[in-house]
Amino acid sequence: MTLGGLVARLARQNAKSVASGNFPFRTFVSGSAPALAAASKSLQQFSIYRWDPDQNEKPRLQTYTIDTKECGPMILDALIKIKNEVDPTLAFRRSCREGICGSCAMNINGANGLACLTKIEASPGTSIPVTPLPHMFVIKDLVVDMTQFYQQYKSIEPWLKTKKQPEDGKEFYQSKEDRLKLDGMYECILCACCSTSCPSYWWNPEKYLGPSALLNANRWIMDSRDEYTKERLDDLDDAFKLYRCHTIMNCTKACPKGLNPGKQIANIKRLMVTRS
Repeated sequence: MTLGGLVARLARQNAKSVASGNFPFRTFVSGSAPALAAASKSLQQFSIYRWDPDQNEKPRLQTYTIDTKECGPMILDALIKIKNEVDPTLAFRRSCREGICGSCAMNINGANGLACLTKIEASPGTSIPVTPLPHMFVIKDLVVDMTQFYQQYKSIEPWLKTKKQPEDGKEFYQSKEDRLKLDGMYECILCACCSTSCPSYWWNPEKYLGPSALLNANRWIMDSRDEYTKERLDDLDDAFKLYRCHTIMNCTKACPKGLNPGKQIANIKRLMVTRS
């Protein structure tokens, strides 16, 4: 029998076996089934801060182990998997999952950041700590009270203020050059990563406005369309509101959007000195 005839005969036999469910060939794989299943997993531990005001218990770190191959690559993906499949009582904020809304800000591996932008760095045998933003009142688990933070933002009056109204049907025009001066400020998403990384903000949270509010204050001070620059500077000319910034620069390192709040605060200080 020729080689071609042999191949054709084996093909016919194999087709009949498949149709009848009687397979003549077996595939052998070394290793037991449980061992192979374990090898295909990527188990990672997460130590997550837990505290429920409705339970008479102290705050604690609770450890969860999940297969990171069964979820997305980000910390937020792991948190969602834990909540959906392991512990539905876990509380955290999240919304856009794209680094736009700032909802999922928390402290991950000792650094403030957005859970949706922070990758899971696999470290078998060790646990990844996930805690709330530091020095903030905790509502539950990873959810912090942002009331004070938003009140400070509101206090800088973050909107365009003018002393005259535009002509009917007209807008307040701005040159491209003046518009470029706002880069590095308008992108702030109010996640509070910068302010809650600042020791000065920890020490004086009721008096010092913090990096985020001051960055946004400078955004309107530098806006060529705004006509209340003097009044804005007068309001910030305070020993605590502005000058509690000691250029520690944790804020710049913590910002998930790559902004530089320290630079914007320095600009406000410069304007305070140079204004007539």
